[in-house]
Amino acid sequence: MPATIEIRAFMGLSELFRERGWTSPMSLDVPPETTGEELLARLDVTRDQVEVVFVNGKASAPEHAVVRPGDRVALAPPGVPGPYRVLLGFRNMG
Repeated sequence: MPATIEIRAFMGLSELFRERGWTSPMSLDVPPETTGEELLARLDVTRDQVEVVFVNGKASAPEHAVVRPGDRVALAPPGVPGPYRVLLGFRNMG
């Protein structure tokens, strides 16, 4: 049974959300144990548009992220400036 997550987008991805008429944050129904890749597919966002998926504040590559009902999710594109990468906790990600 699907349940809702809260999802936000940063930088250029926030523009994509606006172009599609989506709010930020946006509520989205997802099945339990949704992978980051499944979430991107559901949003019709390609892997090269997203470097990091934050789930409840923890940074992961999309292929390692797991989203569950009630989670707060944020998407960050490639190109986040260096100081912000450190502050957000994903400077050493591959």
